[in-house]
Amino acid sequence: MRRSVKRILALFLMGIICLTACSVKEENPVSKTTEPAVTTSQETDDYPYAQPLNMLDDNYRTYYEVFVYSFCDGNGDGIGDLEGLISKLDYLNDGDDTTDTDLGYTGIWLMPIMPSTTYHKYDVTDYYNIDSEYGTLEDFKELIVECDKRGINVIIDFVMNHTSIKHPWFVKAREYLNALPEGEEPDLTECPYVGYYNFSYGEQGKGVYAQLDDTNWYYECTFWDQMPDLNLDNPEVRTEFERIVDFWMELGVSGFRMDAAKEYFSGRSSKNIEVLSWFNSYVKTKDESAYIVAEVWEDSSTYMQYYQSGIDSVFNFDFSQNEGSIGKTIISSTTKAKQFEEDLLKNQQKINENTDHGIDASFFTNHDVARAVGYFAYNEEKIKMAAGMNLMMSGCTFTYYGEEIGLTGSGIDENKRAPMYWNDSGEGMTTGPVNRESQKNRFPSEEEQSKDPLSIYSYYKRAVRLRNENPEIARGTIAPISEVTDEEICAITKTYNESTLIMLYNISEEEKTVTLSKDTYGYEGIRGYLSATGEKVTINGDTVTLPAYAIAILK
Repeated sequence: MRRSVKRILALFLMGIICLTACSVKEENPVSKTTEPAVTTSQETDDYPYAQPLNMLDDNYRTYYEVFVYSFCDGNGDGIGDLEGLISKLDYLNDGDDTTDTDLGYTGIWLMPIMPSTTYHKYDVTDYYNIDSEYGTLEDFKELIVECDKRGINVIIDFVMNHTSIKHPWFVKAREYLNALPEGEEPDLTECPYVGYYNFSYGEQGKGVYAQLDDTNWYYECTFWDQMPDLNLDNPEVRTEFERIVDFWMELGVSGFRMDAAKEYFSGRSSKNIEVLSWFNSYVKTKDESAYIVAEVWEDSSTYMQYYQSGIDSVFNFDFSQNEGSIGKTIISSTTKAKQFEEDLLKNQQKINENTDHGIDASFFTNHDVARAVGYFAYNEEKIKMAAGMNLMMSGCTFTYYGEEIGLTGSGIDENKRAPMYWNDSGEGMTTGPVNRESQKNRFPSEEEQSKDPLSIYSYYKRAVRLRNENPEIARGTIAPISEVTDEEICAITKTYNESTLIMLYNISEEEKTVTLSKDTYGYEGIRGYLSATGEKVTINGDTVTLPAYAIAILK
């Protein structure tokens, strides 16, 4: 009952705010107005409803991770495809700053789209094409054109650790070794493809190996016996991948997400870093502005070292999932907001110790882990707060498709890659992976949530909007505000190009007040806010009132 009353009251207040917004929009036609990105002050009504967008064309972007198979079906066969994705680009970003109907994402990470034998497509059979379930190269070219119109950069999953067992390289190596007389050494001049993989004769090598048919040959296959590992020490393999890079960059991709980078040479970080250094150098000779982010599923003391390769980003696992900094701060009764503040500062320091140009790559969930809703037992306010904390991180942030509507998914991988819940009519809906188990979505469809200013969807839209309005959020250098001592308040500044924002996070279930002198900190008022409950963040003099699970930006 209490939650219902609060929602009704908040909706009423939002109606009043929206009336204020109309007059502001007329005065500032280039500003894309949204549900309350910015509040009016209790002292005056001078604060605009939404700030003008301040978009910078660089590699600090807000990415949306798309599993094409489950995203949107454009041809009615139940499988997502590029045609369906193109039809939903306006949902992500319509490229028109005068509208407020899009989410505002400026980047898309496409999970594997190359031909494959599986639904997940991490076993590539052809690096120079699009899987027929997803469409054609012409469809991909159209996608790039349409994304360019909207200011969306596209990066693709780059599977370089292994191929499919049905890739022509492995097929040729297999045929050769099957025909090789027992005990005879392979001649790489006769079949260079044997040297493309890690074969071992007579016994398995170190790591995970599988037997090649009825021979005494074994091949390394870290993830699955259908995905043989490549030998990235082989110059010919590297040359192959340079050609593949050329192909996709000429098609217009803006960068690459490096899959399984820690397994290039399992347990040998220095070797993996060398591989990424070679790859980064080659890509940047083609396009200095290309963006490269690597998946290194390790603790931060290890994955931070990968910045030494020169790549732009390494995924930040320390802040992800229920056991990361964001999840622990919201869930645990002992981990407080001050610890989150310290974690932000330590994270910045670790990156700076390994590179002078690193861009953090934060995420809360992805295709390999359970959906956020399960971590918080479907508590809507906590789900929103986790999203806000991630989307206010420095660097690039990544949102897994469906998180913006609280999509359900846990257990086997297929469950984590369930159909995007667009509507109840079935239009554009996919059937999802074949082995997916039955799961019920606890929150309404995108169609329904888009009508509710207090929905998870609307919260995401406001959060992305704040990033797009304030370049300091993604690019700013973090400093603590030691004056704020409340353990449940994270208080920091972010400074970029001599412009400073104050960011206050109330990571608790109670309303909080924070007093900061405007004269001392040089801010005028509330620049914007996120409220998980829908209640307003307000300011009276130098005192900011933060409802439960709220983030305020002062400038």
